[in-house]
Amino acid sequence: MTTQPTLPSTLEHQTYLALQGLALRLKEETEQLLKDEGLTLTQFNVLRILRGSSEDALTCGEIAERLLNKDPDVTRLLDRMEKQGLIARARSEKDRRVLLTHLSPHGRATVDRLDSPMLNLHHRQFQHLSVERRQLLLELLSEASRAEAT
Repeated sequence: MTTQPTLPSTLEHQTYLALQGLALRLKEETEQLLKDEGLTLTQFNVLRILRGSSEDALTCGEIAERLLNKDPDVTRLLDRMEKQGLIARARSEKDRRVLLTHLSPHGRATVDRLDSPMLNLHHRQFQHLSVERRQLLLELLSEASRAEAT
């Protein structure tokens, strides 16, 4: 029997594994909350993007640019969401080739209804850390994200 070579256990590798494990756990808990509402994480992200755009309708490309988790077929995603009554789409009056998307009343009610459960979930996910440690974690993750972007 041959043994697989093991990676050296560096601080960076341990940090990477810890972040990946945490990210997966947080994502699974969030997905479970949304599953109970009949939504995927990406659909919820779209609802939040549209709510954040105020009354401005967005194009498919604008929604795709703002998604946290990239979806290769945003058009099909929006088609499903329109069938669920979460969004409404209409042709632009300025350019009939452009299809604009906005929240439907049902979509707004859905995303608004999820605000409190989502905040409660995030509180439970991080309540074991003091406010100071949560702030430090946010600062460290933000710094790592900025460094990666450059």
